[in-house]
Amino acid sequence: MSLYRTELRRLGKRRFARWATVLGLLVLGAVLVGVFFTNQKIGPEQQAAAQRQAEQEYQQQVRWAEQERKACEQAKASGQDQQQEGRFPPDCEMITPPPPESIEARWFLPSTFDFRASFEEMIVTFTAILALLGFVIGASFVGAEWSSGGMMNLLLWRPQRLTVLLTKLAALLTGLVAVTLAAATLWTAGFWIVGTLRGTTEKMTSGAWQSFALTGLRGLVLIMVAATIGFALASLGRHTAMALGGAIGAVVVGQFGLGIVMSMAGARFVEAWLLPTYGLAWMTKKVTLEDWNACNATYYGECKPATFDLTWQHASILFSVVLVLALGSALVTMRRRDVA
Repeated sequence: MSLYRTELRRLGKRRFARWATVLGLLVLGAVLVGVFFTNQKIGPEQQAAAQRQAEQEYQQQVRWAEQERKACEQAKASGQDQQQEGRFPPDCEMITPPPPESIEARWFLPSTFDFRASFEEMIVTFTAILALLGFVIGASFVGAEWSSGGMMNLLLWRPQRLTVLLTKLAALLTGLVAVTLAAATLWTAGFWIVGTLRGTTEKMTSGAWQSFALTGLRGLVLIMVAATIGFALASLGRHTAMALGGAIGAVVVGQFGLGIVMSMAGARFVEAWLLPTYGLAWMTKKVTLEDWNACNATYYGECKPATFDLTWQHASILFSVVLVLALGSALVTMRRRDVA
């Protein structure tokens, strides 16, 4: 009997894996439904309503300017402007409403879903949820085998330790790829419907679809990396709690704690020390960090923050190192330790 097919069936029959997958899909569905109901299609009716609201806002500004100008004139006539220094300008005629064109109707339009402009963010959201799901399922898949004694029984049938562990990992990744591709197809179709009914799908070209496909491919890689790290950590600790506890410790201590310490120390670009920043850089290809404490004055006296570009190459190096260390340690430990 094929060990690989056996592990695939074992993965499919695990209740935790099935319920975790259902929960992850429900979360994705909730996001999709939420976006659907918080957006609407822009038509002549919405345009007219926004124009009316812009005109109302302009009239309010006109009335406010008139009231302020009268208050300024009364204060100067009674000599009270000396007591309210800084509130009014030297000449009350300077208090005027803004020009009508400064208040644009588009500011008052309801939220609408532009598929081309917004779908990349939805891919990032999809990846974050599936990466968390992959980490948890990967940890439980091998962790349960260790804690229940199933791994020891399996090694009696197949004594090749590394082959057994890597076959389990291959089955896990195969299952995740299948679930991810199916969910991604439904995710894309769902947001295409949202764009059609609650926004716009205009300006979609072959280049835009290719960009989305590449972003999705990077997301798939990140999901596989997260699942592999969870699998490796649970194998190292022989228990699911090892991976989950390590993840919680890394987030609470290694991320929040490190962020606070670095901020207190006045370090530049604190976000560069946080893992979510690297995940975002991997997905979007580049994240520009800003340090407003370092002011670079321009020729016109404008203050611009110092910037640092964190690219997908930086993220790939970090993820590769973590993946190699975690999986390599799991394989070395599996080969050397007593599994009885």
